[in-house]
Amino acid sequence: MSKDLSRLSDLVAQLIPQAEALDHQRGESAKALFDPQLFHGRSRFVMPCIREIQQEIQALQNEQASGRLHRDRAAYVCERILTQIQAIQREMATKQIREAEPKYQVRTQKSIHQLYDDLAQHQDWERRLAAMVKDKAFALEQVTQADQKQPLQQQLLALEGRLQRCQQATAKIEQQIARRERKG
Repeated sequence: MSKDLSRLSDLVAQLIPQAEALDHQRGESAKALFDPQLFHGRSRFVMPCIREIQQEIQALQNEQASGRLHRDRAAYVCERILTQIQAIQREMATKQIREAEPKYQVRTQKSIHQLYDDLAQHQDWERRLAAMVKDKAFALEQVTQADQKQPLQQQLLALEGRLQRCQQATAKIEQQIARRERKG
């Protein structure tokens, strides 16, 4: 277990330079970056979220050192920490997308080129989500204990929902393109 905690700590340490740079460059977000069920604070910066993860890891290490760490609690908290790390990694990976988002959207009709760009972006997201679903399903197949399966099943369902919404959005864009091309 101490190896796992050490690996988690190393993984978090690797995120710090990127998170500090992102917070410095982007500044405070207009709204909380993450769902309140994922992180206790409603931070508009990434670094406080990383500090929260570090505190959780430190608490687990202290419990382990004193011999009070229960295996089920450790598994639950480690799974939560991994989910938090993945959320931070996604937030940092979407930096360019967020920068490209207009601050105030005015409803204007998109050009056919913009629609094709949107379609390509959605197809890329769909491909990534499908890969994530496949990976999570594989991970679920590898787990033998029932108490470890439930969080993976919930994550798999959430990913499948995201994939379905992405596929619906892709189909909608394809319909818009088809209508636009029929009009000429």
